Amino acid sequence: MKRRTYLNHRLILKVLAALVGVTGVSMLMAVAVGFFYKDSGTMPLLESALICIAASGFLRIVTGRRTRGQQDFQRREGFITVTFSWIIVSAFGALPFILHGCIPSYTDAFFEAMSGFTTTGATILNDVESLPKSLLFWRSLTHWMGGIGIVVFCLAILPIMGIGGSQLFAAEATGPTKDKIHPRIAGTAKRLCLIYISLTVAQMILLLFGGLDLFDAVCHSFSTIATGGFSTKNDSVMSFSPYLQYVCLIFMILAGVNFSLYYFAIMRKFERIKENTEIRFYLAYIIFGALVLGFLLNTFIKDSALEANFRHAGFMLVSVLTTTGFVSTDYSAWIPSAQFILFITLFVGACAGSTTGGIKISRHAILFKNMVMAFRQLIHPRAIFLLRFNGRDVPHEIIVRTLAFFFLYITVFIFGSVIVSVCGYDIITAMSVVASSLDNAGPAFGQICATCSYAEFTPFVKWFLSFLMLIGRLELFTVLVIFAPAFWKR
Repeated sequence: MKRRTYLNHRLILKVLAALVGVTGVSMLMAVAVGFFYKDSGTMPLLESALICIAASGFLRIVTGRRTRGQQDFQRREGFITVTFSWIIVSAFGALPFILHGCIPSYTDAFFEAMSGFTTTGATILNDVESLPKSLLFWRSLTHWMGGIGIVVFCLAILPIMGIGGSQLFAAEATGPTKDKIHPRIAGTAKRLCLIYISLTVAQMILLLFGGLDLFDAVCHSFSTIATGGFSTKNDSVMSFSPYLQYVCLIFMILAGVNFSLYYFAIMRKFERIKENTEIRFYLAYIIFGALVLGFLLNTFIKDSALEANFRHAGFMLVSVLTTTGFVSTDYSAWIPSAQFILFITLFVGACAGSTTGGIKISRHAILFKNMVMAFRQLIHPRAIFLLRFNGRDVPHEIIVRTLAFFFLYITVFIFGSVIVSVCGYDIITAMSVVASSLDNAGPAFGQICATCSYAEFTPFVKWFLSFLMLIGRLELFTVLVIFAPAFWKR
């Protein structure tokens, strides 16, 4: 069959309509929380939900029941739909904050929503605890929806609409390679969602055992498994007991693992886990980094106990590595060398196929192995070496794409840092907020310390950082490719 060359606008709008509808239905969960606590966020959330559902219905009427052409996405439509899906759900997700009045500026409300859905965790709120519980729940829910990927989440319902989602999955899934755990994309999405829900429930139960109330346990479980970082407390998790911090630490590590490995474990395909190179690099970085940080803190910070120093060292390293963004201590008071380790960790990221942001361990592992192979090639110029990753040979195309991604990531970081610094902010602040937004991490340095918000930035910088959150969440190419003139040619 001849491949079509036109853009199927109706098909794109049809999926966006479904996503807006899912956003509206999700708001009803927060409405239920508002009714239970009888707080002031109930009506704004209900009004926002009705607006979303009405907008979704209108788009469905406009697109009609049937869409002309093939009922599957081509690559261009996949990139366009995934990019605009995050923009449109953030635009509608900001409505409860505006209608309630807790965030009167739409710029700030959009920033908060984009930060939530992209699981960045950066906030413009100086007093989070002043918000009604229903809006706090909505903030955490945006994390939970964005963590598994709104698009991947909706792939389970797209077949009902007669739409195939292979290009959507390819555009939204993270990492240099994709593990297909089921022949059908919808089957893969359902299994990933089931694992996601199971981890969330498990953490929630353990937090309840630690004395946390049900509301806070649910919200922090949403934020942890999504590696988001929104908390219901002004000091994040600083006031949590050591037990609660350890629970969050363990589940941040679990959330940073490729979800495909959980499926392989359930199916008893342990050889697939054993041959996974990325998980070994991931755990090695955590162990080595936590030991180094713990040693530095224990050597130079004498007023804390040994256990507390190593707990905070491990917690903050994992929080930044997995791009969760929870804060267990005021890291701005740490010595510069310890802060520098956290800053470098912003550029690492956890495993591909997880809910985390960043460059990803897999790309660093491929680059490291490629560097070693280059040295070996210099020593033995006539020998033929193959780069192996996860027990398989890595095609040259993957190596080239990994190098291109790394170069583009650093280029965007440098360009973004210059833009923010030109707007009047010191270079440390500019570099850290750009790295944090691009990495979807949240915490930053300089003027944005462990307990500060992004409220002081100008509207332009907030829109720019929101854009960085978007391209960071979708791994640069998915968004930036639509700016290429060749993308729009037939």
